[in-house]
Amino acid sequence: MTVSTPRAAWGNLLRRLHFYIGLFVGPFIFFAALTGTLYVATPQLESMLYKHALFSDSPGEAQPLAEQIAVAEKAIGEELRLQAVRPGLIGGETTRVMFADPMLGPSENRAIFIDPVSLEVRGDITVYGTSGILPLRQKIDYLHSSLMLGDVGRLYSELAASWMWIAALGGIALWFYTRPKRRINNRFQNRRRVHVALGWGLLGGMLLFSATGLTWSQWAGGNVDKLRTQMNWLTPQVNTQLHGPAADVDPHAEHRGHHGGMMMPEMAMDLTLFDNVLHAARNAGIDANKLEIRPAKSSDKAWTVTEIDRGWPTQVDAVAVDPHSMQILDQTRFADFPLMAKLTRWGVDFHMGILFGLVNQLVLIVFGAGLCVLIAWGYRMWWMRRPAQAAGNPVLTLCQCWLALPASGRGVTLFISVMLGMMMPVMGFSLAFFVLIDWLRWRAQSILSLSESTK
Repeated sequence: MTVSTPRAAWGNLLRRLHFYIGLFVGPFIFFAALTGTLYVATPQLESMLYKHALFSDSPGEAQPLAEQIAVAEKAIGEELRLQAVRPGLIGGETTRVMFADPMLGPSENRAIFIDPVSLEVRGDITVYGTSGILPLRQKIDYLHSSLMLGDVGRLYSELAASWMWIAALGGIALWFYTRPKRRINNRFQNRRRVHVALGWGLLGGMLLFSATGLTWSQWAGGNVDKLRTQMNWLTPQVNTQLHGPAADVDPHAEHRGHHGGMMMPEMAMDLTLFDNVLHAARNAGIDANKLEIRPAKSSDKAWTVTEIDRGWPTQVDAVAVDPHSMQILDQTRFADFPLMAKLTRWGVDFHMGILFGLVNQLVLIVFGAGLCVLIAWGYRMWWMRRPAQAAGNPVLTLCQCWLALPASGRGVTLFISVMLGMMMPVMGFSLAFFVLIDWLRWRAQSILSLSESTK
């Protein structure tokens, strides 16, 4: 069987590629959507489960941070490095005093929750990342990002993020190429219209979540960082150097805490510095009620005070404070960030469901549920149209569909595939796997057909 027109050749190629993405990558995208939906749907539940640690109802004035931290250090009962402090600045909220525990994983800290008024120890819980999530959502996050398998498991989420945008745009292109000229009312076409409608409705979200997901990925994320560095799209970071040149900019600043590293061992410190540094930061314009104070990594470094309110309006300003003179050495303001740095910050926060509060959560729950339905609906359509037996027709294979394209089409698609494979290695290797499976399947069926014809 031969392909009569270039349009038919493109349609067959898109159909075959869309089928393979759905068959092999669809389950990974489905699981990522399901666990992501669970993640954004559970902050209120987490607040209820850990209510005793997170909140208190003690009336009165808050005690100095130095006294709160001293109580936390006594409660910790062992020599652990003080990592950071998140003061309870809103009435009824507790203070988090976070310690670096070598028994915990990357970006995990042991947090002692202190009632800032009564100095009661309200909890001793592992917290994770910049968002400070607690064990319930931490487990969901590990499932979502790595199947709880560490770096090896992160390949699954990178595979899903690498292919989701291609599946979305390919599905829209396939609809343009193969939509019937007149409305046909049958069971398959009616289901196809539902699938197409869901695809159009979820298109923007699939593109956004692919892009933001790739910034967290293990392999493609490194290439994204290189591109952002070359285009000067990195998030500005405060210079904490007391003497000498500024430190290198952190390309993962937008989502630091998800794959962060440990700091240098701390030195003995005067706990009253926390109150003094906070006062200096307040005078410098750090006015958010959600902030984090980090002591210096070493004697030649400054302390930092960073706003951590990723809601709307976004408050992520930061200052570096000289702990000796209490002078502000450097300052970054979100209002002064480059546009791409702002878009990255907003995109990541929207991905996590925290940018617009409850509205953000509800939108992502609808999106995640819709994406799961879209994938399940696609499987249902395939089941309805599946061949009764394995087909040996060359036009039904990805390789032969590609060979049926015009020479210019083959050149363009090959170039794009190589470029995308270099930028997104997991996508590149999986595409090679698709082609190999496709060729082996066709080859086996061809041998079977040949043997039957010679009988």
